[in-house]
Amino acid sequence: MSAEHVIEREVSGSKGRYVIRKEGVEAELTYSITTPTLIIADHTGVPDAFRGTGAGLALVQRLVADARAEGVKIVPLCPFVNAQRRKHPEWADVFQG
Repeated sequence: MSAEHVIEREVSGSKGRYVIRKEGVEAELTYSITTPTLIIADHTGVPDAFRGTGAGLALVQRLVADARAEGVKIVPLCPFVNAQRRKHPEWADVFQG
């Protein structure tokens, strides 16, 4: 993961997101908390300002790392997250479905 990406985690009730901010623009990965041990990754938004920077992958890597550390399973509803899951079989332990 690139050191240039500072990822913040924000949680409000049953919703959460990981966000990278750069020059007033945000790349984000949003998720819903269904139970204390299950989340649904529902959207990844990476504006053009972040294209080619690895921001999207960095967001998924942080999601996976936190889920693994916290004993949480991820349902990859977001097409981008699901595509990254398929590219990284070593993440299988944190994905459900």
